Amino acid sequence: MKLFKPDGLPFPWIKNNPGLVLLTGVVDLLGGIGILLPAVLRIRPVLTVFAAYGIIALMAIAIIFHVSRGEAKNIGFNIFVLSLAAFVAWGRQKGPENNIPH
Repeated sequence: MKLFKPDGLPFPWIKNNPGLVLLTGVVDLLGGIGILLPAVLRIRPVLTVFAAYGIIALMAIAIIFHVSRGEAKNIGFNIFVLSLAAFVAWGRQKGPENNIPH
């Protein structure tokens, strides 16, 4: 939605920050690709863990952004995505194929 229909999103900051909307849309898309492709294609699955860490950072920044603008009621989805990314990072770094030192 951020890339193709940003005007349809219900957030007031979108009209004031079109560059930020585009940037976060690209980062969201890259994070989704980074979560899926390495695991599905079984090519460097450790990249899935790094993508999950990136999504965790993005969601933490989004939560701070919304709270600083007085939009704390809008952070539920960010918390949900952050939790999912943390679960993926935790689960994927446990696998022996990742060879991540603990």
